[in-house]
Amino acid sequence: MPEMRFTIRWPDGTVEACYSPSLVIKDYFVPGESYKLLEFLAKSREALTIASDRVEARYGFPCSRALGQLARLEAAGRAYSTHPEARVAVEAFEE
Repeated sequence: MPEMRFTIRWPDGTVEACYSPSLVIKDYFVPGESYKLLEFLAKSREALTIASDRVEARYGFPCSRALGQLARLEAAGRAYSTHPEARVAVEAFEE
Protein backbone atom coordinates (compact mmCIF):
# COMPACT_ATOMS: atom_id res chain seq x y z
CA MET A 1 0.00 0.00 0.00
CA PRO A 2 1.27 3.48 -0.72
CA GLU A 3 1.85 5.22 2.57
CA MET A 4 2.23 8.95 3.02
CA ARG A 5 2.99 11.65 5.50
CA PHE A 6 1.17 14.93 5.88
CA THR A 7 2.29 18.00 7.77
CA ILE A 8 -0.11 20.00 9.90
CA ARG A 9 0.12 23.19 11.94
CA TRP A 10 -1.83 23.31 15.20
CA PRO A 11 -3.54 26.53 16.36
CA ASP A 12 -0.54 27.44 18.55
CA GLY A 13 1.82 27.21 15.57
CA THR A 14 3.28 23.80 16.43
CA VAL A 15 4.09 21.80 13.29
CA GLU A 16 3.56 18.05 13.32
CA ALA A 17 4.38 15.36 10.77
CA CYS A 18 1.59 12.79 10.56
CA TYR A 19 1.35 9.31 9.03
CA SER A 20 -1.21 7.48 6.92
CA PRO A 21 -0.81 3.99 5.42
CA SER A 22 -2.96 5.10 2.49
CA LEU A 23 -3.32 8.04 0.14
CA VAL A 24 -6.95 8.43 1.28
CA ILE A 25 -5.86 11.54 3.22
CA LYS A 26 -5.77 13.33 -0.12
CA ASP A 27 -9.53 12.81 -0.42
CA TYR A 28 -10.11 14.69 2.83
CA PHE A 29 -7.57 17.51 2.97
CA VAL A 30 -6.00 20.07 0.67
CA PRO A 31 -2.49 21.36 1.33
CA GLY A 32 -2.57 25.05 2.16
CA GLU A 33 -6.08 24.90 3.62
CA SER A 34 -7.03 25.23 7.25
CA TYR A 35 -9.95 23.53 8.94
CA LYS A 36 -11.93 24.23 12.06
CA LEU A 37 -10.63 21.97 14.82
CA LEU A 38 -13.72 19.75 15.04
CA GLU A 39 -13.90 19.45 11.25
CA PHE A 40 -10.20 18.53 11.08
CA LEU A 41 -10.60 15.88 13.77
CA ALA A 42 -13.74 14.41 12.14
CA LYS A 43 -12.04 14.24 8.72
CA SER A 44 -8.92 12.73 10.29
CA ARG A 45 -11.00 10.13 12.11
CA GLU A 46 -12.80 9.11 8.93
CA ALA A 47 -9.71 9.08 6.70
CA LEU A 48 -7.42 7.24 9.11
CA THR A 49 -10.12 4.70 9.91
CA ILE A 50 -10.57 4.03 6.19
CA ALA A 51 -6.79 3.75 5.81
CA SER A 52 -6.60 1.25 8.68
CA ASP A 53 -9.53 -0.71 7.25
CA ARG A 54 -7.72 -0.94 3.90
CA VAL A 55 -4.69 -2.41 5.64
CA GLU A 56 -6.94 -4.88 7.44
CA ALA A 57 -8.64 -5.91 4.20
CA ARG A 58 -5.29 -6.55 2.59
CA TYR A 59 -3.24 -8.01 5.46
CA GLY A 60 -5.83 -9.29 7.91
CA PHE A 61 -5.14 -6.82 10.73
CA PRO A 62 -5.80 -3.10 11.24
CA CYS A 63 -2.98 -0.58 10.98
CA SER A 64 -1.79 0.24 14.47
CA ARG A 65 0.21 3.21 13.19
CA ALA A 66 -2.88 4.80 11.62
CA LEU A 67 -4.92 4.21 14.75
CA GLY A 68 -2.06 5.54 16.88
CA GLN A 69 -1.84 8.64 14.70
CA LEU A 70 -5.55 9.18 15.12
CA ALA A 71 -5.26 8.83 18.89
CA ARG A 72 -2.40 11.35 18.87
CA LEU A 73 -4.42 13.88 16.82
CA GLU A 74 -7.46 13.51 19.06
CA ALA A 75 -5.37 13.90 22.23
CA ALA A 76 -3.58 16.98 20.89
CA GLY A 77 -6.88 18.43 19.67
CA ARG A 78 -8.30 18.33 23.19
CA ALA A 79 -5.82 21.04 24.19
CA TYR A 80 -7.59 23.47 21.84
CA SER A 81 -11.18 22.37 22.46
CA THR A 82 -11.99 25.45 24.55
CA HIS A 83 -10.99 27.75 21.67
CA PRO A 84 -14.06 27.95 19.40
CA GLU A 85 -12.15 29.51 16.51
CA ALA A 86 -9.22 27.07 16.61
CA ARG A 87 -8.08 25.95 13.18
CA VAL A 88 -5.62 23.32 11.99
CA ALA A 89 -3.72 23.94 8.76
CA VAL A 90 -2.70 21.12 6.46
CA GLU A 91 0.62 22.32 5.10
CA ALA A 92 1.91 19.56 2.83
CA PHE A 93 1.67 15.98 1.62
CA GLU A 94 4.71 13.78 1.21
CA GLU A 95 4.44 10.48 -0.62
